Amino acid sequence: MEHVDKHAVKAFLLSLQDRICHSLERQDGTAIFEQDEWLREQGGGGRSRVLRNGSVFEQAGVNFSHVFGSKMPVSATAHRPELAGRSFEAMGVSLVIHPGNPYIPTSHANVRFFIAEREGEAPVWWFGGGFDLTPFYPFEEDCQHWHDTAKAICAPFGEDLYQHHKEWCDKYFFLPHRNETRGVGGLFFDDLNEWGFEKSFAYLQAVGNGYLDAYLPIVDKRQHTPYGEREREFQLYRRGRYVEFNLVYDRGTLFGLQSGGRTESILMSMPPLARWEYCYEPKPGSPEANLYENYLKPRKW
Repeated sequence: MEHVDKHAVKAFLLSLQDRICHSLERQDGTAIFEQDEWLREQGGGGRSRVLRNGSVFEQAGVNFSHVFGSKMPVSATAHRPELAGRSFEAMGVSLVIHPGNPYIPTSHANVRFFIAEREGEAPVWWFGGGFDLTPFYPFEEDCQHWHDTAKAICAPFGEDLYQHHKEWCDKYFFLPHRNETRGVGGLFFDDLNEWGFEKSFAYLQAVGNGYLDAYLPIVDKRQHTPYGEREREFQLYRRGRYVEFNLVYDRGTLFGLQSGGRTESILMSMPPLARWEYCYEPKPGSPEANLYENYLKPRKW
């Protein structure tokens, strides 16, 4: 039976959280992350880090959690009924960055590991994760850079992998009630175990480590772009879509709430400000219309 090294995964995730937080603090230049350590009554805990009101990032949350319990939550067994009744451990790093400047995209990344065990049987484990980009005023070169980085991450693991995980991302981060993607996608994968532990873990590390390579060059390029009230209002309106997706469709949010996770940490993905507008339509030919017409549908990059 192959060796599944839970401790190595946890050590990587803690180190990843540290590196991402340090890099974002450096990029912001003024604000720092505040940390809350928390314990979960049913088992486990985590450390939540939130940076607020920075010069670049209005809010950034980077969470590590490691929770365990004697029974899998409903959201985790819905598509794997054979796991019902097993004890479980779930650990991961999840982050959402909401920049102040509407020309910098919002971004999200997540890397996670699940293991479900029952005495006398082989453990069932898998990795999942990915990253995706949500621009408000998209630049073609930024979106291309994001996807080129994703392609480079996937290349050593198989020639069709990028296409597969890119399509999975487009399908997952989709709002059926709006008939639009949440943004321009990236990578998404779940239930990864068919490669065996070592290769699957190596891919998780590549995705986690590659996130900053994908995102920070875009931040760097756009953080000094001048903007006014019109752009800010549109940014807040589009942030509403983020809220809709996370509360209605996101499996991670549902898993966290159903498994008794820390509510503040689960909902730190929400933007600090958002708005809704009845029957909003962008003006034809406007920069806002450009987002709807050219970016909120799956594309080949």
